[in-house]
Amino acid sequence: MSSAMTLAVTWSPFLRGIIVVLIGVAVLCGSVYVLLLTNLGARLGFLVAMAGLFGWLALMGAVWVVYGIGLKGKDPSWAPVAIINQPQALATNPIVGGDGFLQSSVDHPVNGWRMLAEDDPERGQAVAASDDILQNQAQVFKAGEYITVAVFDKGGSRFPMIGDFDLFAFFHRPHYALVQVQPVVKQNTEPGRAPPTPVADTSQPPRFVLMERDLGNRRRPAALIFMGSTIVFLVLCLMLHRREKVVAANRSAPTGEDLEPVGSGV
Repeated sequence: MSSAMTLAVTWSPFLRGIIVVLIGVAVLCGSVYVLLLTNLGARLGFLVAMAGLFGWLALMGAVWVVYGIGLKGKDPSWAPVAIINQPQALATNPIVGGDGFLQSSVDHPVNGWRMLAEDDPERGQAVAASDDILQNQAQVFKAGEYITVAVFDKGGSRFPMIGDFDLFAFFHRPHYALVQVQPVVKQNTEPGRAPPTPVADTSQPPRFVLMERDLGNRRRPAALIFMGSTIVFLVLCLMLHRREKVVAANRSAPTGEDLEPVGSGV
């Protein structure tokens, strides 16, 4: 039986991780509690140890929230909204609001849309997201069957803003991206030679991938740890404060030696 348990711990990373965490908590937290127990007593030592633990968790959670590290939630990503197969359908889409944005540029946005430059990092992220939607999720195209023609961007501003001061701009307007792709002409590939340069097939209509930015919840787990640990830490500090007041009141109360005997002064 012992050999079987040893093999299970050795070959199961999940079980081994649980045991390592339990041993670490028992050794680190337990050793601190034992030291406090010998000096302060069981109850007071437990309160002081728990207050220190949750105070440290609150500080760690605050650092995680500020820097976006530690236990993280979902990162921002592009979520699919629609795949528009015909340019005529752009005019009826409530988000796109017409097809005039096709003539827009970086410096002259049309209907709120602006074309992203090829060296813009946001363009690369939108293209990667649209490739995943077209190839894996919707399975409209396979890799190499289309090329990206243009990427358009709209919205995403933060508010409230006081001029350029954005410290309190916690809210965001919807952020959309529209990726225009074009099917390519099928070309024969020769063994041992580099693939030919893709050529857009203008006889087919372009396709458009409409996406909305999902801001995710990267800092939510850290914020929950910070708020929960802070509440527990404050409650423990209140308990310690009330205990100190009771102890001080008991120490200042008159003892039996300070009381005058009955009938004294008569």
